[in-house]
Amino acid sequence: MNPKVNRKPTKFLRDQTRVIMRPHRPGGNDRLRNIVDRIICMKDEQVARVLRDVISEFSGRHRQMIRVLEEHYQQVAGLVPGEYEISHEQKLLIGAFFTLEYSIESAALFNPSIVANPDQSGLGPDELRFIMSFRATGEGHISSIEFRTGKIDADNNIALDPVTPYVETAAIRYDTVYEKHLFQLKLNEMETCNEVTTYLLEKLPEAFTFAELERAIDEMRRHLVFFRRRQEETFDVVRWLARSNYEISFRPERELSECVIFPVSENESRGIEDARFVRFVDDDGEATYYATYTAYNGFNILPQLIATREFRTFKVITLNGLAAQNKGMALFPRRINGQYAMLSRQDGENNHIMFSDNIHFWQESRVFQEPEYPWEFIQIGNCGSPMETTDGWLVLTHGVGAMRKYSIGAMLLDLEDPSRVIGRLRDPILSPRDEEREGYVPNVVYTCGGMIHNGEVIIPYAMSDTCSGIATVSVADLMATLQSTPGRGAVPEDDPSLCSDR
Repeated sequence: MNPKVNRKPTKFLRDQTRVIMRPHRPGGNDRLRNIVDRIICMKDEQVARVLRDVISEFSGRHRQMIRVLEEHYQQVAGLVPGEYEISHEQKLLIGAFFTLEYSIESAALFNPSIVANPDQSGLGPDELRFIMSFRATGEGHISSIEFRTGKIDADNNIALDPVTPYVETAAIRYDTVYEKHLFQLKLNEMETCNEVTTYLLEKLPEAFTFAELERAIDEMRRHLVFFRRRQEETFDVVRWLARSNYEISFRPERELSECVIFPVSENESRGIEDARFVRFVDDDGEATYYATYTAYNGFNILPQLIATREFRTFKVITLNGLAAQNKGMALFPRRINGQYAMLSRQDGENNHIMFSDNIHFWQESRVFQEPEYPWEFIQIGNCGSPMETTDGWLVLTHGVGAMRKYSIGAMLLDLEDPSRVIGRLRDPILSPRDEEREGYVPNVVYTCGGMIHNGEVIIPYAMSDTCSGIATVSVADLMATLQSTPGRGAVPEDDPSLCSDR
């Protein structure tokens, strides 16, 4: 029998009042110019009255409303006829007409992961501060990353920090540094290297910024080197790659629950999905928090990597290589035998493992676990980064069975050779109960990462892609069950024992 799982009463429910300010473009440039012209033609007193009403109605919902309206005006300032000198109030009103509120979690708050907070100061024995990440989904099914914080006491009781009513997006910085060698490798992988990229990169230093890239492109435009169409098509691809690698930052005085990582680049325009956060400790003892996530643009998915040390500044980086594909990539929390290690689900059906000398490049993967029990016959995958124990790497897994029912199980991997499954559960430890099975996607429980504390596995989990809760299970009981059920892992297709116990 599986160990007993304790479901905590804590629930994380969607809150439709948590809104951000987003740019609004209701049509093409001709329509946008018409809107600008109508505002310019308003009398000064009418501008003042309408702007006052807008600020009165909406300023209580946003900390930095004026600043955002100014930014949104600057994005459309080119639509203002050159012969007009407009006032600051007119600029703010134009900004307001090109702004909308977006409720980031109006549809769901789900697929959580949990890690230890970088700040563990002032705590008693066996207490721990934590950070939970969530996939928040709003109008149009656009997903972003939200956070909650709290504390676990010595008895593993969980107390959540208050959530403020405000939400804020990050300041974006593209002018980060790109390594030319890695940039060229990614272009090669995308099969977009040509004489234009070769010439362009030769004009750049070994480490270059986005601004330097733009200047090099402008120089090639001024002094046409190749056919114009050929150049412009290549420049679009190069810019797309550069903008997929960026840095965002939040104001240090903001509570983490106010911070939302909202899609920025073209490849994630329709959502940032299922971030799996892990506290990674390198060989020198330095800790970095990484998260793998799936970028979605409405047509294609692309695995991306987030890196942060303090959950205020985040670097977003493309994952590269032939094995950097599909969903559900989960990084091990340290190097193994000198290499980075990652779990993944390359084929949408089996568990894969891969190793690399470079965290940004993943060239090969191999199947190490296939569906074995009915609750996972359709597919299996990881449910977040492995957790290290003295007995092996503890991995939460998800399985999909009949009627597309998602459940959470577990397996144990060898510490030195994590491609070797040394134990797995025959039955899931979490399956959707009656009160958990109704939602946007029914009959699903799912997590993007647990954590071990005080002898228990803390499992934040989503219920039917709508809301989330927390469950705990004894590590000792879980290990006893895992070690009594040796794992078989993947076997060759021609192995006569393939179906012997199914």
